Amino acid sequence: MLRKEKDAIIEETVRLLSDTEALYVSDYRGLTVAQLTKLRAALRERGAELHVLKNTLTAIAAERAGRENIKELLSGPTAVAFCGEDLLGPAKTLSDYARTNQALVVRGGVLQGSLLDADGVRRLASLPPREVLVGQVVGTMAAPLTGLVTVLQGTISSFVRALNQVAEQRAAAGEA
Repeated sequence: MLRKEKDAIIEETVRLLSDTEALYVSDYRGLTVAQLTKLRAALRERGAELHVLKNTLTAIAAERAGRENIKELLSGPTAVAFCGEDLLGPAKTLSDYARTNQALVVRGGVLQGSLLDADGVRRLASLPPREVLVGQVVGTMAAPLTGLVTVLQGTISSFVRALNQVAEQRAAAGEA
């Protein structure tokens, strides 16, 4: 590979490392081209790009991009999934694919600057979707308000019944 080609690859990798909040590193040894293509398509649906990278060039790019922590994950054949806006979807896609295809081994990743090991990526993949998490938070926040409304409704209903009883007693006393 010519020096110009290496420099171009390093610059592209620096751009990818700088532009992403999350990336996941895998060992793709043993995957066929068709399997790798299928994985790329699945990741693309989640807004991620899968790149097969040379470790030495990636290490240089990591230093230039200020992402030295990724160097711990670089050994053997390396495929890196660079995430778009969805930070967890690609982790789920990789974990699901690794579960069904033993040749793919997820080594770890980087999420918002923090290094994750393989178990960390699996835990991320097991989280429910964002919409479900937001629903759970809203439900948790709404529960005390629902209880307050119920209590206030009960108090108001009791007050109205008491007023009705007083009115009925006065009406009965007025008739007698």
